Amino acid sequence: MPKLDLDTIPQTNATSYPPQYAGEVQGRWYRRLAPASGITDFGFSHVTLNPGAWSSQRHWHEGEDEFVVMLAGEAVLVDDSGETVMRVGDVAAFPKNDGNGHVLQNRGDADCVYVAVGRMADTACYYPDIDMHLVPGTGFRRKDGTEF
Repeated sequence: MPKLDLDTIPQTNATSYPPQYAGEVQGRWYRRLAPASGITDFGFSHVTLNPGAWSSQRHWHEGEDEFVVMLAGEAVLVDDSGETVMRVGDVAAFPKNDGNGHVLQNRGDADCVYVAVGRMADTACYYPDIDMHLVPGTGFRRKDGTEF
């Protein structure tokens, strides 16, 4: 049956960020839906941000388009143009290689929930606000190329 039962899909708040950059995402809980559904051409996740949590560090991808659809609550989208409140039904799109770093932050007192869609591929990712860069095949590096 095509309908997914979210309660049967494991939820995690795991991150591969180096410890000094992981704190902001500790209240981010997600379920990877693509593997549970059999879809292999793109990835999508059901994400809950607890109050105070961020979706990620502010970033942009060299080779991955992304978009999010807000399902519940409210988040603030922070990108190069400033801050935009995202509410239920709002959609934001992030074209690959556009250089516009983005993050969702839950600044409210209730959870916010959204679906995030992207490409399941190893692609370079840039973090303009911190000393971090994701290098395909090698993981996170400092901007000077040194390992964490």
